Amino acid sequence: MKKKLSRAAALVFATALSGAAFAATPASPDSAADGIAQYREMLSDGGNPAELIEMTGEDLWAEKRGPKNVSLEQCDLGAGPGVIKNVYAHLPRYFEDTGRVMDLESRLVYCMVNLQGMDEKEVTKKPFSGRGEYSTDMESLVGYVVGQSRGAPIAVPQDHPQEKAAFERGKQIFFFRGGPYDFSCASCHSAKGQRIRLQDLPNLTAQEPARQAYSSWPAYRVSQGALRSMQWRLNDCFRQQRMPNLKYGSQASVDLTVFLAVNANGGKMAAPGLKR
Repeated sequence: MKKKLSRAAALVFATALSGAAFAATPASPDSAADGIAQYREMLSDGGNPAELIEMTGEDLWAEKRGPKNVSLEQCDLGAGPGVIKNVYAHLPRYFEDTGRVMDLESRLVYCMVNLQGMDEKEVTKKPFSGRGEYSTDMESLVGYVVGQSRGAPIAVPQDHPQEKAAFERGKQIFFFRGGPYDFSCASCHSAKGQRIRLQDLPNLTAQEPARQAYSSWPAYRVSQGALRSMQWRLNDCFRQQRMPNLKYGSQASVDLTVFLAVNANGGKMAAPGLKR
């Protein structure tokens, strides 16, 4: 515990210094993207604040909780009970015990409900932290599990018929246009060289940009001071399209993740990443 606290103190100090240096750097429209990249680089050497959240997740994973007073150490994320090394690089995938394709977050909910006896509505009531709040239990667990796949090749399976079906449904969702602006995911993420304000928009239908984008999520968002999961990322895209909220852990959310993940196959996980 002392080692963790010392590590946390060092990260906070490094983050504060890097943030101050970034804020002091003059910005111009031409250099804004480079400035963001520079800030990420300054924090990349063991200074991503997500590491603090990973520590919390590590404790939560081993803590006995819920009505059944058990830990998540027997949770099967696809590689056997308790195995978390490199598992995120192979998710979403089909699970025999549920008969459906699941992503990390829906699988964690399943384990918290079935292993620990927690109430699903309570577990999913507030999966995302608000601005200025510390990470939720789900965000912390996601950060911990995802961090165990750093450097692992992304290899999301397409072997089971349901995995293939999930990909096709996810593709349809990606290209579906709707809402007051008649937007789709593809409106922003299916062409090269697009951007919104100063933010580059990767083409998620092309292999290399899909790999670079997907491999860095979940990520710590500096502007919000929070670790944001893939479910949050998708829901925020729906919000910007002025579409109805994407239900947390829904099959639609999982299917869309399958489409994005399969497009990124062959890349190497670098999450939790660091975003502006």
